[in-house]
Amino acid sequence: MDEHQHLPNTNQLSVLAATILLAYALTPFVRLPATNLVLRLPFAIFAYQLNFQTIVSILTAVLAAVGADWLLRSHPHLEGTHLWLHLLLPALTAWAIGIPLSNLQVGLQWWAVFAMGGVLLVLVFMAEYIVVDFQDSLHGLATIGLTALSFALYLILAIAARAGGLRLYLLLPLLVVPLALVCLRTLYLRVGSSWHLKWTFGIAVVTGEIVVGLQYWPLNPLSFGLLVTGLAYALTSAAGAIEDGRPWPSLLVEPAAIMAVLWILAFTLKG
Repeated sequence: MDEHQHLPNTNQLSVLAATILLAYALTPFVRLPATNLVLRLPFAIFAYQLNFQTIVSILTAVLAAVGADWLLRSHPHLEGTHLWLHLLLPALTAWAIGIPLSNLQVGLQWWAVFAMGGVLLVLVFMAEYIVVDFQDSLHGLATIGLTALSFALYLILAIAARAGGLRLYLLLPLLVVPLALVCLRTLYLRVGSSWHLKWTFGIAVVTGEIVVGLQYWPLNPLSFGLLVTGLAYALTSAAGAIEDGRPWPSLLVEPAAIMAVLWILAFTLKG
């Protein structure tokens, strides 16, 4: 295999990261009144309070996706790449940075989260640039990092969805559809440049059934998120190991260990 290494243009990367972080840095100094959005349907009424922080999070997510597209188009081995796959995680990362920043007062903690968020954002852009080329010498390491971050963001989504007290008909698609995208992308990067739709569908269905059952358990949001994410990660990891042709005893070790740790934490913290 002809291995090589390509890293993104530092000027493009710096401009992109600085623009997104500047938007968050200015947010605490802008005060705009919140707007209540109400959608009335025959079977339900949806109410949502739209504030300036939410608008900034959405805009930075869009900016991160557009910026990732701009950054990746300079890659010398872009031909034949499904570019949209590489835009989702930067957008979600930019959005997720705004969650803790909007809930903290400006101070040492706020700036620490801001700095860590900036480092994380830069690493995500670099990793997405690297995994475009399956023959890059850093592809394996970048894939591991992106997979870990994908499931970490999914954990945040599951916790937030549970904390929001959503009804099952809203909770189920909110957790199943993003999981399908995470699984599809993880298997695409781990196994090779091919789609694994059957595995993705099966993992999404099984996890969805577990979500239905857990919806009626007296679990706090953190425990709920850990249980769902632990199962989803274990199934995805096992599917990747099977596609890699690993022997059955060894392919179950890592998924079972990760799921056991997350589930033990979930039941330890459920009170």
